[in-house]
Amino acid sequence: MANHKSALKRIRANETKRLRNRYQHKTTRSYIKKLRETTDKTVAIDVYKTVSSMLDRLAKKNIIHKKKASNQKSKLARLVNSLSVAA
Repeated sequence: MANHKSALKRIRANETKRLRNRYQHKTTRSYIKKLRETTDKTVAIDVYKTVSSMLDRLAKKNIIHKKKASNQKSKLARLVNSLSVAA
């Protein structure tokens, strides 16, 4: 266990941040799953805008790597664009 007051505070702050990051990451993954299951293009475009923003936010806060966010956005954009051909 930590002996300094600042170390104890750091432990508390890290736990709070860890839980917040975990919640945001899980929420983003749920939206991505929802987007992948969508077959309607208009709904998919709206969800894609939300997911894209969420991924950018996660990358900005270093919860995920910026290139991972870029790759996911690219794949999801391809998926949304392919819906126009199928539907």
